[in-house]
Amino acid sequence: MSASLADSSSDGLEAGITGPVTARVRALLPSLSRTGRRIGETVMADPGGIVELTVSDLAASTGTSVASVVRFCQDLGLRGFGDLKLRLASESGSSGTGGPVEEATTPTGVLAAVLRSSADALTNVIDSVDATAFTRAIETVGTAEHLLVVGVGTSAPLAQDAAYRLRSIGLLAEAPADAHVQHVSAWLLKPRAVCLAISHTGQTRETLAAAGAARDAGATTVAITSFYRSPLTELCDQALVAGSPETHHQIEARASRLVHSAVLDALHAAIAMTHPDRAQTARQRAAHAITDHRM
Repeated sequence: MSASLADSSSDGLEAGITGPVTARVRALLPSLSRTGRRIGETVMADPGGIVELTVSDLAASTGTSVASVVRFCQDLGLRGFGDLKLRLASESGSSGTGGPVEEATTPTGVLAAVLRSSADALTNVIDSVDATAFTRAIETVGTAEHLLVVGVGTSAPLAQDAAYRLRSIGLLAEAPADAHVQHVSAWLLKPRAVCLAISHTGQTRETLAAAGAARDAGATTVAITSFYRSPLTELCDQALVAGSPETHHQIEARASRLVHSAVLDALHAAIAMTHPDRAQTARQRAAHAITDHRM
């Protein structure tokens, strides 16, 4: 099995990181130790305020030690606390101008807050998706003899749409709606097939079962998820990590679904650009079929 993004990102950590450090903190939070999570949650609660603290201040406020704070920074791929403060300071002016949805007092205020948070999520994801991993995914998915897209719950509509759109540019793609059918279909994949698994948390049992079955069948597995370290990124050969901050008004991470949809759209467009003749032929046939359903 080839290295996952969780592995390749570790290499990247040694050379420093790109993109918002707050996005990396959020993505790594579930995989950190209890002490690391406590420090990370404090950083996420008030990134601008951290800039005013010393390393001892942060250690004291989180009930940890200076060594734990330094270790937390190194886990992020930073040289130390000073590096963290510099990055947070540079990001302090780039966040959205509106407050959270919970603070809105009118329907139009809610609309503005939701749209603002969605725009921020899409802006931040540009720096959070690893370019090398995206390029590899284009090659892997674009050359698949058979593509199985799996996802359940709130990821199910994304899987359905992705399979349809990828089929419309010439890929033999399917996305069974039933989780049991996904599992069986994964077991029946051939070595030159690809399983594209979509999961916000990377911890959904049904999606993990399908991805694991696809891997055991000899197919290549690609994940789209929100967290760098999760059971899904550990299981899959490749992973595209594209997350966004969750807010309290969300039952599930709505912004993350929006981000994943955008990444899937980018994957679709890039594959079409890489295989223009196949995409054009498929689009012409799809357009001919669609005309039969219009007045």
